Amino acid sequence: MSQPRSDADRMRRRELYDAASGGGGPRLLPWTSPEGKPCYLSTDGRGYISTLADSIETVQLSMGQELLDYAREATAPGAKTLSATEYRWLACRLTEALADALRVADSRGQRIPDQEEAAEDA
Repeated sequence: MSQPRSDADRMRRRELYDAASGGGGPRLLPWTSPEGKPCYLSTDGRGYISTLADSIETVQLSMGQELLDYAREATAPGAKTLSATEYRWLACRLTEALADALRVADSRGQRIPDQEEAAEDA
């Protein structure tokens, strides 16, 4: 389980969110087109689709954390041995969760202003 966030953590996350949603170009969304191509949104970070994307990213990261917890329990010394099919299922889900987490990191990283840009704006 994750630890509760302190007020300082919440403030820092809000500052990063505000900086990231400052219109630094199109936002990479946490889903793809039916053809598997990336989807982007031109936004100020405050609209319905942007909020939906934030919610989906939160769910993806939470599910990834739960899956990681399960994987740690399943592979701990003394844990019941899973079948090959169960290990394959776990590996597939972990792969999906990692892909989701990397996409979220990429999207958020693209929205954080460069240090030089931030200094110029100040």
